Amino acid sequence: MAQVQQRVLSAGLFLLFAAGADAQRFYPDDPLWKEPPPLSVKQIDERKLSEYYDFLWHTLATPGEKQPKNGKPIPAQAVNTLGEVPDSAWYTNRHGRVRMTVDELRRGPNTGHGPVRAGPWKVSKPKTIGVTPGFTIEDSGGQKYVIKVDPLENRNMATGAEVIGAKFFYALGYWVPENYVVKFEREQLVVAAEATIVDVQGKRRAMHERDIDEILLHAPRDSDGRYLAVASKHLPGKPMGSFRFHGTRTDDPNDVVAHEHRRDLRGLFVFCAWLGHNDVKSLNNFDSLIEENGAGSVRHNLFDFGAAFGSDSFTAKSPRAGNQYMFEVRPSLLQIVTLGLYVPRWAKARYPKLPEVGRFESDLFQPERWKPNYPNPAFDNRLPDDTFWAAKQVMAFRDEEIQAIVETGQYTDPASADWITRCLIARRDKIGRTYFARVLPLDGFEVADGRLVFEDLAAKYGFVPPREYRVQWSRFDNVSRVKTALAGAAGPMIPGEARIARDGEYFAADIRGEDPKKAVTAYLRRQNGGWVVVGLERTW
Repeated sequence: MAQVQQRVLSAGLFLLFAAGADAQRFYPDDPLWKEPPPLSVKQIDERKLSEYYDFLWHTLATPGEKQPKNGKPIPAQAVNTLGEVPDSAWYTNRHGRVRMTVDELRRGPNTGHGPVRAGPWKVSKPKTIGVTPGFTIEDSGGQKYVIKVDPLENRNMATGAEVIGAKFFYALGYWVPENYVVKFEREQLVVAAEATIVDVQGKRRAMHERDIDEILLHAPRDSDGRYLAVASKHLPGKPMGSFRFHGTRTDDPNDVVAHEHRRDLRGLFVFCAWLGHNDVKSLNNFDSLIEENGAGSVRHNLFDFGAAFGSDSFTAKSPRAGNQYMFEVRPSLLQIVTLGLYVPRWAKARYPKLPEVGRFESDLFQPERWKPNYPNPAFDNRLPDDTFWAAKQVMAFRDEEIQAIVETGQYTDPASADWITRCLIARRDKIGRTYFARVLPLDGFEVADGRLVFEDLAAKYGFVPPREYRVQWSRFDNVSRVKTALAGAAGPMIPGEARIARDGEYFAADIRGEDPKKAVTAYLRRQNGGWVVVGLERTW
């Protein structure tokens, strides 16, 4: 049975990921919007990564398969025949495909109301990953949360970023934790009997009440003396450590696509640039072994969004963050050669005095010049169709939807929420304008009233005036993958030869605008007397 399941999964993955020219181009169930059921995973080893090693490895060695400097680029994988990312343990289509309501966007991944307020919170251990002070608690209902507090000078900053960051990334399609803004009194916290801590000498000892006091020493409180924090609910499943942005997890039989070539990870660059989440790295990812329908599988999560929207978790973000890598040779040499007189573009940015925001702006923001803290193999491999896919998701957020999500950060100063909202709207539009210009930005293909219809997204969002396109039709042989042009078949109307075709026959429409290099080919299959758009191919 296991061997049969392996063959079924392998066939499904081949349809999704393989680029072999010997197989037929389309199958009867294309386009797939959900990956085949995964092989059951019984046991994998928890992976522990070193933050310092990860930084040095990616800064000095830049691992992973890279795009060739010359020759044919490596296309994105883990996509369906339309170039979209199917639902999987990595990604689930949400707001970009089926619009979420404002209430759903405000709720995000949250299924409840956070830790139970009645009863004590048992502190089981201090938070040891990341720079934000905090600890793990178990509420009176037995649910575990990681509690993280704001810096004293920037109340609400990291808390707000964590909450709205999780909701944006959830709506964009990723698996994220449930984050809640909470207020609590010191008396609510008690040390669990089994709680331990590693002291400054590196020795493990029993945790004491004074350890909690030290964590809270620099945490802000409201006028009633309550501490403000974010409670991040433990992700479901057994912790399996972090996933890398390159290669695969060899002990997971379902992880068969090199991470640097996954569209959902390449496109993550655009999402992080939009939200100012420069601390995206392997240590802020989390694999968990979950069980669904009696079978185990690995789910890949994103977490820790405290360093977004102008926050750097423990302080306001440096103006340099998001504009340069933490270690970069050329800017350092410029400073040396000019004796410090060179002023980089990002240093000219102006920020309002909003402690809850930190440093977040949109005037000087340029999507393609944005950078995470250090190089990321998946980001470096992005192609124009990867960023087009991601830009579509960003542009799906309307002004009022962005505002609704930001309001859930519970900022006390209305100017803080207003500033973040206005910056996100402006950054969204810059992303759309930038990445829609790199391809022929056509989408929403369907056949209606005997015509092939589609949307020009650049025109839809007002970046360019309405444009006209040339359409040339061909018959498409699905086995040999050969296109044979149909004489005189031009324009959006379904050609006569196609209208009398039998079910299962394929046709292709090559669409071009003013730039001959930019084109979209739409593949149509005759099905049940109608038409199904089964594939899209973009060139630029």
